[in-house]
Amino acid sequence: MSTLPSTDDPARTARLRDALLAAAFTADGLLELLGAPAYAALARSETVPALRATRGDGPLETLVRLFLLQRPVPYARAAAALPVADCLADGWLVRDGDAVRASVDVRPYGGPDGQDWWIVSDLGCAVGGAGGIAGGGEGPAGTDRSELVLGVGGASTTLAGITVRTPVASALDLGTGSGIQALHAAQHAGRVTATDLNPRALRFARLTLALSGAPEADLRQGSLFEPVADETYDLIVSNPPFVISPGARLTYRDGGMGGDDLCRTLVGGAAARLNDGGYCQLLANWQHVEGEDWRERLSSWVPAGCDAWIVQREVQDVAQYAELWLRDAGDHRTAPGEYAARYDAWLEEFEARRTRGVGFGWITLHKSGSERPSVIAEEWPHPVEQPLGASIRAHFERQEFLRTHDDAALLSAHFRLAPEVVQEQVGLPGAEDPEHVVLRQNRGMRRATKVDTVGAGFAGVCDGSLSAGRILDAIAQLVGEDPVLLRDRTPEAIRLLVEQGFLTPEAG
Repeated sequence: MSTLPSTDDPARTARLRDALLAAAFTADGLLELLGAPAYAALARSETVPALRATRGDGPLETLVRLFLLQRPVPYARAAAALPVADCLADGWLVRDGDAVRASVDVRPYGGPDGQDWWIVSDLGCAVGGAGGIAGGGEGPAGTDRSELVLGVGGASTTLAGITVRTPVASALDLGTGSGIQALHAAQHAGRVTATDLNPRALRFARLTLALSGAPEADLRQGSLFEPVADETYDLIVSNPPFVISPGARLTYRDGGMGGDDLCRTLVGGAAARLNDGGYCQLLANWQHVEGEDWRERLSSWVPAGCDAWIVQREVQDVAQYAELWLRDAGDHRTAPGEYAARYDAWLEEFEARRTRGVGFGWITLHKSGSERPSVIAEEWPHPVEQPLGASIRAHFERQEFLRTHDDAALLSAHFRLAPEVVQEQVGLPGAEDPEHVVLRQNRGMRRATKVDTVGAGFAGVCDGSLSAGRILDAIAQLVGEDPVLLRDRTPEAIRLLVEQGFLTPEAG
């Protein structure tokens, strides 16, 4: 098992952090040095453009080659960029003849408020994922591949972007991995607990937090909610090992339960670990089972007393899904017969479970305590604008408003049109009236919805000054319609505009 760096001496860790900052080894510094094409290529596991961009001998070029490209550099060159004696003593660097090389990946990462952070992971796992590691059953320096710890990926940044970021007393990062979610949570939670089944992951999370200058988290080893069996939190986040696979070969991705049982267990157990008003947010994969509606199936997972918003972002057929994760594990590099046997095992597993596809998305629970919970499961493969945390919190606030306002209360309420909503009119050129009107959001979920002329006119004048009923009365007078009939038929349309975020209820 490989030896990981130490952060036992805070002064030495601070000197390393200062050296990284002084060299501009930051997300912005990388983009400026490499340029957008080479920067983007790194995310695709392509290192040649970055190697060409780092042929100079400046401190930043040295650090990119050491920590991102995993190339040895001469000792003197490293000493010009880093406190080499400290780094060797703490294990960030190791000797390689007359050169030094990195023992771990260190990837610059920009925080939401402009912070300069660094995510620490296994060699080869910050760029391109574990599939980029050559070799059979072993990872860097003899590390068992089943215990590899990955760095920042698309799933990590997605979860960080959708998380509700209100100040809380306590937060739980379940399955912390390299610690990115704990790092985010440390900025707005008084107490952060981070758990993982893999003890190496907890050590990497400690490195990430210490190198980034964040408060230390309460790190606990164990599966799912076992390490926090008697505790509750205001926020739970999890990027769990959600891959639906035949077996549990790789700890970082395979949950070890059949089908999508791990995600179902997480969702079902969340209510008992949440404080009232708390949120649980996780990424998940789920089966599309023959003869079952996936929306109904996932809605049945939601525990009592919780509102839920389940968003499916993508669906893959079982062959695509198997190929994706076989490549992730590097199985495409094995002997053809071995690859075919593993591929067949995936398809056999899916057939046994009557699985015809796999959905990927996010699940948010809000412990509202309501006897009439709002549970919405929807497919939304369209582009969104991250971060979405504020939009997700607003979604649940709007559901609570709708739940507690009947039609009479709705017509007495005041609303405001959400920012950056535009109106599009669709019809034949030169026609006097449009065939239909579309309201479109340019922020958040970027939804679009079709409305009639009354709905468009209503939304257009919602600035919070008049109640919905008074606006409808004015519209009725303009179009020559009975105001009583208009009041009777419009609340359903108003509810839809509120639910989808086009209209926001005004306080008071």
